[in-house]
Amino acid sequence: MPAANDIRKGQVIKYNGEPHLVMETQHRTPGNLRAFVQVKMRNLRYGKALDQRFASSDTIEVLPTDRRTLEFSYADRDTYAFIDPSSFDQIEISGTTLGDVRNFLTAGGKVDVLFVDDKPLTVELPSAVNLKVVESAEGIKGDTTSNVQKPAKLETGLMIQVPLFVKEGEIVRVSTIDGNYLGRA
Repeated sequence: MPAANDIRKGQVIKYNGEPHLVMETQHRTPGNLRAFVQVKMRNLRYGKALDQRFASSDTIEVLPTDRRTLEFSYADRDTYAFIDPSSFDQIEISGTTLGDVRNFLTAGGKVDVLFVDDKPLTVELPSAVNLKVVESAEGIKGDTTSNVQKPAKLETGLMIQVPLFVKEGEIVRVSTIDGNYLGRA
């Protein structure tokens, strides 16, 4: 197992029995004290970030990772099926693992999945996706004094605020970071 000095940004390590993604490392040697490595990491199961200090001589288990681009196929209750376009293998991921990502999944949409020990752990979306508006109230004519918005329901069930001119059936671009309307597609 590698020493704490060998940990690099982007690696997945095992800490307290859980996989953690290393976001930042700093090697420090304060005055006449022993050297240590300050690591900022995020728990991949729960999303909680933490700072941890390791002695330079500590050994840390680095987990083997694999990042693959998968295509979303379908959802069946709380199970979401993805297809690997290179091998045509079907991979199923639970809704609890996906979290809020499921609000942005459409058939054929591509996502990056991080595998640790051949188990899907996190799903990363592109920064914005195109979704169809399936339900939206009509805008009131003449109500254009300012940036007036109305609620709209998208094909995935996500509710967002859109400008008055957006109608049912239109495709809109939505930010996957905060779920805001970015424009028409």
